[in-house]
Amino acid sequence: MRTRRTAPNADEPATYTWQPVPGELSVAAMRLGHDPVADGSYEAHSHDFPGLAYFWADGGVVRTGKHVRHVEAGDLFVIAPGDVMGQAHCDDLAGAQGWGVFFTADALGPETPGAHLAWRTHPLLFPFVHGGATSALRLKVPAEQRDEWTARIEALSDELAHRREGYREAVSAHLVLLLVGVSRLAADVVGDLRENAEPLLAEVFEVIEHRYPEPLSLREVAAAVSISPGHLTSTVRRRTGRTVQEWITERRMVQARRLLAVTELPVSDIGRQVGFPDAGYFARTFGKVHKMSPTQWRRVNG
Repeated sequence: MRTRRTAPNADEPATYTWQPVPGELSVAAMRLGHDPVADGSYEAHSHDFPGLAYFWADGGVVRTGKHVRHVEAGDLFVIAPGDVMGQAHCDDLAGAQGWGVFFTADALGPETPGAHLAWRTHPLLFPFVHGGATSALRLKVPAEQRDEWTARIEALSDELAHRREGYREAVSAHLVLLLVGVSRLAADVVGDLRENAEPLLAEVFEVIEHRYPEPLSLREVAAAVSISPGHLTSTVRRRTGRTVQEWITERRMVQARRLLAVTELPVSDIGRQVGFPDAGYFARTFGKVHKMSPTQWRRVNG
């Protein structure tokens, strides 16, 4: 799991963006426990990708937003893109026993939109719609299900570590089953979220989804949702950790990767299909995001 840290300004927490690694699944699993750091604390931050933190036993502290939550057995924290994880001390997870699972929308299959819109349209991702809220959603795994949850995540981690034949399919299957479990636990909460969904963000990402193949600017998105560009920029960044332009680029890159992997179209044609009439600008943008050219990416992943 490789991420890039950005800090909009001194008054806002840092945001970590998942950096795609050619040939690797965008899924990561890590044990959560006592892990001291040199400076004695972890900074407040958010991610632009979702995650789960599951604890099968009592112990430790999780700081989400302005809340300090003492971990209890069965706690499951649903961390949405944009959720702020509070500044933590090095001993917060002393005695904790749990797992963290992080992923991007791409991991659920080639038809899942790779933008924030995905968290509002994919049936297994609606529990993550609360992104940008004051704290991560806290659910409770029933006692009789905890061994199964632990075994599922351990199996996912083992597949990622050993990469045996068929591991991609196995990882995707384990992840889907975990998200099915989250959706069932969050059924009541999801009903509330559907009634109180963020209409502005939904509109913004609908515009991006329909218009990313053509030239599209912040000003045009703002006009489409009838608010000023400045207000749109601050709202989207505050709620998701990214700017509107970054979301437009992300959606274009997801489609570009798909076309590079499953077609033999020339790179220039792919660029035009994802909103880059200038082939050179497409190649530069792709290279900045992926640290390699579209041609190199296709060679690795084709």
